[in-house]
Amino acid sequence: ITMNRKLRRAVKEREAERSSMRGETEKLKKELANVSEFSQQQAEDILVLQERLKAAEQISKMTKQSLGSMDNLDGEHAPPHQNFSSSKGKRKIHHPLPSELHLVDPGAGTIRRGQMTRQTSMATNDVLDTIPIIPIDALAQKFVDLYKDPTSSIDYMTSSQFAEDIIRLCGAAKEIFEAESRCLHMESPVYVFGDTHGNLEDLHFFSDNLWRLGMNLCAGKFLFLGDYVDRGMSSLEVVTYLIALKTLYPDKIFMLRGNHETRDVNGWEEHYGDRSFIAQCKNRFGEQMGEEVWEELNCVFDRLPLAGVIDRDIFCIHGGVPRPLPGTPPDASRLDMIQQIPAVSGINPPYDHEEEHLRQMASECIWSDPAGEDQEESGELGDDGYGDSPRGGGTICFGNKSLDDFLKLHNLSYVMRAHEAHAHGVSLSKKARCFTVFSTSKDHNQGSAAICGCILVDFERMEVITRSPAYRNQYVHRRDSLSVRSLPASEFEAREKVGLITELDESDEEYDDGEYDDEEYDDEMVGQN
Repeated sequence: ITMNRKLRRAVKEREAERSSMRGETEKLKKELANVSEFSQQQAEDILVLQERLKAAEQISKMTKQSLGSMDNLDGEHAPPHQNFSSSKGKRKIHHPLPSELHLVDPGAGTIRRGQMTRQTSMATNDVLDTIPIIPIDALAQKFVDLYKDPTSSIDYMTSSQFAEDIIRLCGAAKEIFEAESRCLHMESPVYVFGDTHGNLEDLHFFSDNLWRLGMNLCAGKFLFLGDYVDRGMSSLEVVTYLIALKTLYPDKIFMLRGNHETRDVNGWEEHYGDRSFIAQCKNRFGEQMGEEVWEELNCVFDRLPLAGVIDRDIFCIHGGVPRPLPGTPPDASRLDMIQQIPAVSGINPPYDHEEEHLRQMASECIWSDPAGEDQEESGELGDDGYGDSPRGGGTICFGNKSLDDFLKLHNLSYVMRAHEAHAHGVSLSKKARCFTVFSTSKDHNQGSAAICGCILVDFERMEVITRSPAYRNQYVHRRDSLSVRSLPASEFEAREKVGLITELDESDEEYDDGEYDDEEYDDEMVGQN
């Protein structure tokens, strides 16, 4: 009995110890879970900080590279206005804001001015640290919303904040475009668009009728063939809207490069005047900030793909069919050759890392044209079916033979390209195997009755879509329009500054049936390269 009592007492003591140990274990588990959750949160915070640091370093690196490339531009490739270097060969960077402090006394209603000190700068930095950083998707959506009703955000569109937001948007877009192949491959349905050239009015027609509810809710994809800037006065709105859509829906919209997505062309202020892209940037944001925005957008253009193939059957490009690289076998794939072009290419002018034969192929992708019937019949073309383009400056044109050889080699049926103005929006050439798409109806001497167009490729069916004369846009108006006559002078001037009020283009009053509209503007430029 005594032994049993001792054993029961020992068992109770052991159970009490085990119960206490279980309590301690549960407590430790809770503490461990809390520590783990805290550690995980710290790890996530560290990853976010690392990503921000990496992005900042990359932006800094790209900025240095772009500044370096501008300093190293060869004089014969860059127009004089692109020489931003000082007499010592280094570009001087000025602070975007004056280092002046304004202290407001609410009681007295006075303002005291003085120089900003280090202490003031640190206090300002503390305030800025409390401002949340807008995620890039939210920033891209901000641009898309702005495009839907530009008249409600005119003050923002002319502000330095708009310029800074464009630069941030470009930082995200560069990574997306650089990761893409130089020759894209996609499946239909695909909407194919030609030149837009800063024409917000015609782009509104397409958005109102093709993706009114948003690109993400459309069954098809969207392929733009280049030339987003110059000529039209809304170049900034057009190109940033498309880049914002690309940032939001990278697998839905695709943008190829045109000849106007090069610095030699969109920076040619002496020729295009106020309609040049660089002039529009400077007029909007001032000399220094405008040049920074222009350069950052050109860094995005440097990364745009050059070609695309739909359903393994339709070759899409801005200019035309490039010649094969020198020394390659006749049966070598030119699609593979295009893939060899560096993901970051200046073309006109080139970066130091660009090999001349690949730069020449890239140039032909964005500059070449179909040969005219007179060239085919006169024997001007060579045995390979290529010849000199009427544009001059070393550009080429491709005839029936070169097109036949290219399509047969790659088992393709058609070529879709842009680059040439047509009053009907879409035209056919080369025995109906070459489509030319033009998605702006203004600024190209095509007459007041000109229309813009695009093509829907839907498996074995192709459908031409053109703007109806009955369509009326809500935001872009001519100076003589009744819609803007009642506006206050300040509102009228503000809208005119952002391209929402345009001059009556006399060149559009009479139809000019010239086949090479760009020849008048671009022949001198390509002749410099």
